[in-house]
Amino acid sequence: GKGVDINVGAFAYASLANLAAALKGKLGGSVTKALKGDKTKNMDSANVYAVMNIISFLFTVPMVVIAEGSTLREEWDHAVEEYGANAVITNIALSGFFFYIYNEFAFAFTAQVGAVTSSVLNTAKRVIIIVISSIIFNEPMTKNTVVGSAVAISGTFGYSLASKAKPAAKKKTS
Repeated sequence: GKGVDINVGAFAYASLANLAAALKGKLGGSVTKALKGDKTKNMDSANVYAVMNIISFLFTVPMVVIAEGSTLREEWDHAVEEYGANAVITNIALSGFFFYIYNEFAFAFTAQVGAVTSSVLNTAKRVIIIVISSIIFNEPMTKNTVVGSAVAISGTFGYSLASKAKPAAKKKTS
């Protein structure tokens, strides 16, 4: 049969990004819960997220400079030439701002409901975006897209039912 072409490098980096996001959510939720009791630290979920982003930024900038430093000036000049410095700077600032705000809300939500619930809802959100985008842009959904969406929606629904079910009473053994 016809195989599916997968960019292994992109798949590996996407998997690594998902792992890092899951670890950040787990660590952030744990740290937030641990620090909520100490009012002197003022470390609610928003502050924990801000500190984690500052630390992430400090670790990421050297990696970006190493990986992209040789082409950074050329790409910047190309973008400024095509769109103008104000447009490039405005888009970078707005993109960063909205990304931060979205993720701060997601982080606070995860701290309230837990990492698994947040992850399941995030999966459902992605499926909804795929379906709505398909409708808006009048793009037919392939069989793989439909099957993947159905699996994600079914999993979300199943988790929702399982999380609402009362645990079965344990039988006493003698």
